[in-house]
Parts: sequence; C-alpha cells; structure tokens
Amino acid sequence: MDTKTVLITGATSGIGKATAYRLALSKMQLIICGRRTEELEKIREDLSKLTAVTSLCFDVSDNNQVVKSIESIPEDFKQIGILINNAGNAHGLDKIQDGDIEDWDKMIDSNVKGLLYVTKAVIGRMIEKSSGHIINIGSLAGREVYEKGNVYSASKHAVNAISKGMRIDLNKHNIKVSEINPGLVETEFSKVRFKGDPKASTVYEGYKALEAEDIAEIIEFVISRPHHVNIADLLVLPQDQATSSIINKK
Repeated sequence: MDTKTVLITGATSGIGKATAYRLALSKMQLIICGRRTEELEKIREDLSKLTAVTSLCFDVSDNNQVVKSIESIPEDFKQIGILINNAGNAHGLDKIQDGDIEDWDKMIDSNVKGLLYVTKAVIGRMIEKSSGHIINIGSLAGREVYEKGNVYSASKHAVNAISKGMRIDLNKHNIKVSEINPGLVETEFSKVRFKGDPKASTVYEGYKALEAEDIAEIIEFVISRPHHVNIADLLVLPQDQATSSIINKK
C-alpha cells in the first residue's frame, strides 16, 4: 500500500468522506478538503484517531481560495503523493431551453474549473519529485448524454477529456492519472440536484444503487497497484443499471 500523503476534495460527504475513512484505516496520511467547516472538523477529529490528518476549508471553484489553502498546508503534509479530485455537483434537471444559468455556472465552475484549479495548485511538487497519482472522479454521464442532463453531462465529458490530456502531458513526469466513473451512487447528490424536492429520494427506489463505500474500495484498489500498473479508466455501475436511463427497477 502506498503511504504517501493523500489530498481528497469534497471530503465532507458521499464518496469523498467514504474514501477518507477507507484510507485512514490503511494508515494513509490525509488532507481532507471541503466547504462545510463544522462537518470537516468533525471528520478530522474522528479520523485523527486512525491516522495523521489535517483539513482545509475552501471552495474548489474559487482559485484564490484554492491557492491560499494549498499554500497553508503544514510542512509535514506538503509532499502530496496522491490527489483525489472528487469535489463536484449537479444542479437542476432542466431541458437546455429552460436551463438556469446559475446552475450551469455552478456545475462548470466546480466540476471542471475546480478540478483544474486544485490540480494546478498541487501538481508542481509532483513534477519536482517525478512521482504522483491523480485520480479524477468522473461519471457515467461523461460517456453518454440523457434527457435534462445536458450541462452536467458536458461537465463530466470535460473531466474525461481533461483526464486523457493529463495522462499525456504528465507521462514523462512519471505521474499516473486515473479516472473513475460511477453510475448511480446513493449519496446526497440527488438532494442537491433536486434542490430539496422530496422526489430526490425516488431516484434510488426499486433497485440497489452503488454505495459511496463501493467507490471508496475501488479508489483504494487503484492507488494500491504496483508502480508499473495504472488503472487509467474505470466505469462501474450498479447491477441493475445498463445506461443512464435504463434501470431495472422492481
């Protein structure tokens, strides 16, 4: 198991939180990042019983916050060996003609620009050391487009393209780039997308969705491969899901 320092964005809930706990059990040193100060502190205190951990509270979509936060990392944590770009969101379920520009901005700023900002802030030290691993959390929506998924799908298609571009550009620097693309995972994701509408809970009814812990286990597997092995691209779906819109609900 790689014992390098791991930075995880979006670590206060869902896949990011599950991954932090999974890696803490493996005694990996963690930098957990998120926007919710109280929740971040609770998780940091809990994880500190298992491993060395520090936390950063910032919004990935604000580059000034990103840069200042990364610069403030304690000296013992500065040599980040693994970056997990997990932070992201989906807002709204509108057809393109009815789209809310504020929703569009939030998705693009977080899912695309935020991923780039954090990577840019972290990658310098990886290049200096000629070693590192970047894991970008994409989505099935980055492989296909479905009704009312227009801009969210576009943002995740961008993650796919950026991951491929990173892999090319960083190849000579011995930095691995992996992309993990989940289908339906039961987290707070739908609550955000539905903006508090009770219908959010129906998204996961009638079948068994993936759980955040399923993806965390996969992330641990990906980063624990031997130096010469890079799992570059991985798509994982619940058994009952065939595509974004074809789900075998009972």
